[in-house]
Amino acid sequence: MINEYEKLLAGLDDVDWAGLEHAYGSAHDVPGHIRALCGSDEEAREQAFISLSSSIFHQGSRYSASPAAVPFLARIAIAGPAAAREDTMMLITRLAVDWHDEYDVTTGINAAGWRAAAAECGPAELLPWYEEQLAVETDPEKRAELQEIRDWVAAGNSFDSRWSALQAYDAVLAELPGLLVLLDHEDARLRTRIAYLLAWFPEVSATSLPRLMTLAAHEKDPVTAATALLAAGLVGPPSTAEDITPYLNAAHPLMRWAAATALVRLAGLDEMPVGPDLLGRAVTELTAAAHSTFDHVTDYFEGDLHGHIERTLHTLRPTSEPAATREALDACLPRIARDRSGSRTRKAIEQLFPAPQPHPAPRYADLTVAQQQLLVDLVGHQHAWVVRSSADRLRELDLPCSQEALQSFVGVHRTA
Repeated sequence: MINEYEKLLAGLDDVDWAGLEHAYGSAHDVPGHIRALCGSDEEAREQAFISLSSSIFHQGSRYSASPAAVPFLARIAIAGPAAAREDTMMLITRLAVDWHDEYDVTTGINAAGWRAAAAECGPAELLPWYEEQLAVETDPEKRAELQEIRDWVAAGNSFDSRWSALQAYDAVLAELPGLLVLLDHEDARLRTRIAYLLAWFPEVSATSLPRLMTLAAHEKDPVTAATALLAAGLVGPPSTAEDITPYLNAAHPLMRWAAATALVRLAGLDEMPVGPDLLGRAVTELTAAAHSTFDHVTDYFEGDLHGHIERTLHTLRPTSEPAATREALDACLPRIARDRSGSRTRKAIEQLFPAPQPHPAPRYADLTVAQQQLLVDLVGHQHAWVVRSSADRLRELDLPCSQEALQSFVGVHRTA
């Protein structure tokens, strides 16, 4: 390993990794993967990221080794090899918030509610129950099993995913003061990553909010600026609406989208800081964004901007701008190119092609604009398995059922 990075890993061998767990059992291999992140072997670094992502963050689950890895990952993100820093920030973010951004993106993380729920299933709550069971159990085998579980819980573990995830979240929270330096980094990608991470930590908004608003105001990169602006809207109090409103007139459409999304979130707060006229402007801007194609998007909702708009609009009160909201939702419906879960794709196919097409098979030119847009997005879909999972339904509709066949049918070239 390059000597200049040795100091970043001070204390790595002092952790009892073998006594900690990840998705595949003992976490004895974690320090080796962390070291590889600081090495000069690019292939080994890539493999280390894959291994860490599948072990200490396995399909969203966190383990006892997850929070233990965070301090070392934070050091690498701040001062590690340039080739490792952005991916390290991505891993840190996933350890902190898992897929919460997909489900709570329009309102932000409810940290207080998460803590309350986790407290009910933490070691302090579980331990008395296991000790009571041990006190009355007479079967030797059952006692041995109970004793093993009791000792595991006494060591600070819980079976509940909300509790284990919160430990990783809090480990990242502890590193945020140091990570804030990345807001001033020369690399826009790192500025974007820290802005995105801050969106999920409302508990430090007193510190992060002014920094995020400053970044949004002075940042030249539109993705970074929009990421920071929406992060401010997710962690800020109702008064944040006053500072965000001017961005509805921003030159870049991504900034206008971020401002509108943030204002919809703020409109949902009990204090109602966003009046009906301002909310109407926000919905109008989201409608314009729904009709648009963006060359660059943020990480929110895993880059699915149209899915993000749809979810944002669904948080509006039923009486809020119903006609404009319906127009925006209709415009979002066929835009599924970044849909990762496949749920929006299936919904779009069902709603835009509600019944089998009459024979002979339909021509592309005879389809509605929305139907054409859906097929174009299927051709360029970022996740090929989503298209494959819809093959049976497309076949029922007498439509091409693979991306290659759809490309020929639509007459466009699939983007890489």
